Amino acid sequence: MENFFNGKISKKDLKAFEMIGDGKDGEIYKLADDKVVKYFFKEETYQRELEAMKIGQTSNIMPRLYEFGNNYIVMEFVQGISLARHMKRHGYIDEEMTKRILFVLEEFKRLGFTRWDTEVRHMLLDENGEFKVIDHKRAFTSNSPVPIKLLKGMKKFGLTGEFLKNVKNLDPDLHNAWKKQK
Repeated sequence: MENFFNGKISKKDLKAFEMIGDGKDGEIYKLADDKVVKYFFKEETYQRELEAMKIGQTSNIMPRLYEFGNNYIVMEFVQGISLARHMKRHGYIDEEMTKRILFVLEEFKRLGFTRWDTEVRHMLLDENGEFKVIDHKRAFTSNSPVPIKLLKGMKKFGLTGEFLKNVKNLDPDLHNAWKKQK
């Protein structure tokens, strides 16, 4: 395993790399064609995300974890587009896409995550058409039996009804459970 850093990094250590994302919890820099580093502002957020990343390594919906230190995680760079961008471009969600989304939700449960919901911008479709999910800081701190954030994201594109119709066709029991919880 190639080590980019030794234990702890500062903003100065990242100057040589291109920032490709930022948010309230940290920044993402591209290290190589296939690797990024997520630099965290708070240790608590870092600890929660690292725990989820480690547990998630048994699933293909999680980016590969390569290295970590006191305030950073080096992981796989996912080539692809977000589910949000896909919905905006195509304007529909077919049954095949719905199956892939439901697989992601089932994987969250299998991994033992208490939050098996995610935002449409955190679901990345890779070049093989498979999902990789990023940003897992709340994997064990939230508990929602209905994927509220996912449905809310679909609503922005007018696709919630289409998605739920597909869920009803594919898994009527799950659909009914979601209806009861709303």
